[in-house]
Amino acid sequence: MNKALLEALDALEKEKQIPRDVLFDAIENSLLTACKNHFGKADNMKVELDRETCDYFLYAEKEVVKDVEDPVTQISLEDAHKIDADAGVGDTVKVEIKSQEFGRIAAQNARNVITQKIREEERSVVYNIFNEKERDIVTGIVQRYVGKNIAIDLGKTDAILTESEQVPTEEFRPTERIKLYVLEVKNTNRGPKVMVSRTHPELVKKLFESEVTEIKDGTVEIMSIAREAGSRTKIAVWSNNPNVDAVGACVGMNGARVNAIVEELRGEKIDVINWDENPGNLIQNALSPAKIVAVFADPDEKTAKVVVPDYQLSLAIGKSGQNARLAARLTGYKIDIKSESQAKDAPGFRYEDYIDDYEEYEGEYEEGEYEEGEYEEGEYAEEYSDEEYEGTEEGYAEESSEEEEQ
Repeated sequence: MNKALLEALDALEKEKQIPRDVLFDAIENSLLTACKNHFGKADNMKVELDRETCDYFLYAEKEVVKDVEDPVTQISLEDAHKIDADAGVGDTVKVEIKSQEFGRIAAQNARNVITQKIREEERSVVYNIFNEKERDIVTGIVQRYVGKNIAIDLGKTDAILTESEQVPTEEFRPTERIKLYVLEVKNTNRGPKVMVSRTHPELVKKLFESEVTEIKDGTVEIMSIAREAGSRTKIAVWSNNPNVDAVGACVGMNGARVNAIVEELRGEKIDVINWDENPGNLIQNALSPAKIVAVFADPDEKTAKVVVPDYQLSLAIGKSGQNARLAARLTGYKIDIKSESQAKDAPGFRYEDYIDDYEEYEGEYEEGEYEEGEYEEGEYAEEYSDEEYEGTEEGYAEESSEEEEQ
């Protein structure tokens, strides 16, 4: 038993995570390479390696002949009888080759074959590990700044956080641990190249998935996300369980869950809102914390006209238009916002602009003409129904009365 070789293989397998069978194949190939360098060819040479004890038998299959013309592939009858007394002309015998007889160059080449195979397998293992983490988050340690880029230690390999994928307001110190989103993993000749980001919206999504148990088990779903890295993120969530509050689950007790994510993102503000299939309600939620008087949404054109109280106009639009811009990305609607005083003289922003269309639509069909399931009650309520605006908390009539009281 070759204990030294067994111990070396065990250490490589644990440290580099390279399968032992791959290492045995590398050893066999190295021995054949050494034979080729020593004898000039190795077509008739074989290796039998016991993978339990690491004992090996290296031999050449030679043909028994009367007159030897090629000593590498042929053997005389007299020499063959020393190996096998029953051997005859035309038979094949196995002639052992002593690896100790190899020259220095042949031994060096054999070692190079093993080293090269180990490097290739190590790269392959690292690539497979990080390829599985593509489109996911990893934790890395800041090493140093390379120009405007940052070198990140990911453990098995390094990654470069390029300037374009950095948040301008973030500054890192060496040895600091940070979370990164893996954009892509490329397999190159120098090993795997891992592309990471701190600005991608999916980074926030994955942080919520790791922090919020209800998202991980599918009870709560993240339906949409819009982000301006380093400043603010809006995220719309939906609960598949009526007994679970989607927003509450994401925020956590006393804001513990969302605060942990805010801390990881270096103070970036996060707005968590309820997703709604009704585009009017969704847009109203997306524009929070601003109060909304009315929303007139066109699902076909993906446009929406929004009316807000005069004193809420700047809040609805946000600093440099950020609140409205993020709401538009979150909902997929082009949103036009006006104050109540502006909306009085703006076509499409007044409730009465839609009354005639509603009455014409109401008279076009007789009661009961729709079959069950064809028309969902309240589908057009937000845009056309006077009762809907007067009967809901967010309705036009109630908002107007609140302003008069103020």
